[in-house]
Amino acid sequence: MDRVFTGSVKLDGDAIVDFVTALCAVSMDELSNGSHPRMFSLQKIVEISYYNMGRIRLQWSRIWAVLGEHFNKVGCIQNEDVAFFAVDSLRQLSMKFLEKGEFANFRFQKDFLRPFEHIMKKNRSISIRDMVVQCVSQMVQAQMANIRSGWKNIFSVFHLAASENEETIVSLAFQTTGNIVSKVFEQYFDAVVGSFQDAVKCLSEFSCNISFPDTSMEAIRLIRACAKIVAEKPKLFREAGATHGAEQGETHVPVKEGDRVWVKGWFPVLFELSCIISRCKMDVRTRGLTVMFEIMKRYGEDFERHWWKDLFRIIFRIFDNMKLPEQQSEKTEWMTTTCNHALYAIVDVFTQYYSVLQDVLLSDLYEQLYWCVQQDNEQLARSGTNCLENLVISNGAKFSSGVWDETCQCIVKIFQTTLPQHLLTWAPGDVSDSAAADNPNRALGRSESSQSVVSQGSILSQDPANQKIPNMKVHTQDKLFSSLLIKCIVQLELIQTIDNVIFYPTTSKKDDHDNILAAQSNTSAPPSSDPADARLKTHSDSISSVNEQGMYSYLNEQQLFLLVDCLVESHRFAVRFNADHEQRNALWKAGFKGKAKPNLLKQETQSLACALRILFSMYSDESMASCKEKIETRLTELCSEALLYYLALSNDGHRDAWRELMLLIFNRILKFPDTEFQLHAAAHYAAVCDLISADIKMELRVMLRKFFSRLGLVYEIIPSAVTVAADT
Repeated sequence: MDRVFTGSVKLDGDAIVDFVTALCAVSMDELSNGSHPRMFSLQKIVEISYYNMGRIRLQWSRIWAVLGEHFNKVGCIQNEDVAFFAVDSLRQLSMKFLEKGEFANFRFQKDFLRPFEHIMKKNRSISIRDMVVQCVSQMVQAQMANIRSGWKNIFSVFHLAASENEETIVSLAFQTTGNIVSKVFEQYFDAVVGSFQDAVKCLSEFSCNISFPDTSMEAIRLIRACAKIVAEKPKLFREAGATHGAEQGETHVPVKEGDRVWVKGWFPVLFELSCIISRCKMDVRTRGLTVMFEIMKRYGEDFERHWWKDLFRIIFRIFDNMKLPEQQSEKTEWMTTTCNHALYAIVDVFTQYYSVLQDVLLSDLYEQLYWCVQQDNEQLARSGTNCLENLVISNGAKFSSGVWDETCQCIVKIFQTTLPQHLLTWAPGDVSDSAAADNPNRALGRSESSQSVVSQGSILSQDPANQKIPNMKVHTQDKLFSSLLIKCIVQLELIQTIDNVIFYPTTSKKDDHDNILAAQSNTSAPPSSDPADARLKTHSDSISSVNEQGMYSYLNEQQLFLLVDCLVESHRFAVRFNADHEQRNALWKAGFKGKAKPNLLKQETQSLACALRILFSMYSDESMASCKEKIETRLTELCSEALLYYLALSNDGHRDAWRELMLLIFNRILKFPDTEFQLHAAAHYAAVCDLISADIKMELRVMLRKFFSRLGLVYEIIPSAVTVAADT
């Protein structure tokens, strides 16, 4: 009987295939007896595999096509003793087969090791799956130098093991995968480069196993190590990419030589990190997000322009995740953490590689920032405007005129779509989806508490960032109110963004502080021998020092006028709302509860202050002499509107909110040279006279005194000596 099997080596190619086919059929009949399976034929299959392994590769391939399918079936039999014997036999055969190595452009190892992958996928027995992982780990340890096409099967087995809940399976599979990345990649990377994508995918699956958070973090570290390998060995990816698809017997899409390192190396690393971000819990996805952007910042200088396009399609998938149906709390957490982190990181990368990314990314980035401020999430909305500010401040000096046009249009678009028009038209019982109609891009409502409209400008509030609306029940009207509140917040944030971009952060606060100090000082600067020249120099120096600190000098007059128009529109909207006491009472009773009726005082004053600062700067800018008449008209009209509105105010608290704005107007007018001062004094003279009879604070009275003193000096009503004596 034994001679029948030992003599199988003498059979020709067709005969041996027929022989093993018949033997496999007999073996299946023996094993089909559930109570007493016989493994005689299965043992003989293992023996003839040993005897015939020396045949030429083409004959052996035909033999293994039959034997491999038989092992697939036997390895998945419910009887664990039989399955165990099949897996152990496969291990012994594989060890023997791997010792022979593999010629270039062949894939016999991949075919030979495929049963391990099949058994791991189909057999649900923990012990058998553990046995498969142990066998594959032993093969890697013993034959790592000889494995070539078989790496794909090995990573596939470990990929399946990575999603297990059994600690022993996951631990051994991850330990072996880690050894491959740290040792095999270092010594034999030319053999494994064709399966690099499978390795990274395997590590990604380990990262997404929520049962083993420590393993998840370590897997992300190994992915970062893979990125380092891509950076250090790009030549191997270029060489392997030309033939890898053909070697693996797969449909091969030709890849340009210059793009092979991207397609085979960088893209898999960054794509799998994005998958980790999309699938994992907060701590793991935050780590994945950090590593992804670290890789971009460190190795981005090697990326081609069109690679960046592919990359940011991946990155923007982070935000697309919010469009999927999930629980409200999970969406809110995602927006507040991951989206927030990603926004700032994207701006950092854009700033670092601005010269490359300007044409590739800027429009998409503005669209993404616009999307963020449209969401009913306070933190994300604030982050959107803050990132827009950081982006422009960091790169504005390098913007072309066309880029500035696009930037201003983005700001205008945000201004227009976040103006809370429904505040003026809402009526009790109105639970329509008007807010959603105003903003079709909004994906969800808010369950968190938010900053109240009251806190924007309430005369009783201190820091708007610390004011929160009460928790609301989730229903349509509350969602509508929450949506309107977020719009109010975005308006206030965007006003501050424009101010910070044009004059840089803290400049306006310093300006307000200096105006208050000037008002509190009851003395005027002594006139020089040529008062007009002295004042002109002082004013020009002041404007110049401000403009040198911001982006003002990089914008043309059309762009600045566009921003001024947005600010004035926001101001006038706030004025209309604050004047509608009946509407404010109705809103307050319906849910806008706070220390006072809802109001938009900060929006009303800060928008106008920012617009006036821009116009005052333009008015004194010699480079804008060609449009000075238009600037003068706009400035005069806006100052007159502000003075008349202030005179009409009857509430002391409302007037107090306008104090800094009025000081700004008077201080800037007083710094004009005589000719310009005369023009503006004449335009506002009647309103300023009316202020004398109004109940105003001491600082403003001091400014009125300085105004009339300057008026007397300019029109030579009083000599300069009298003015100096009066001041002293």
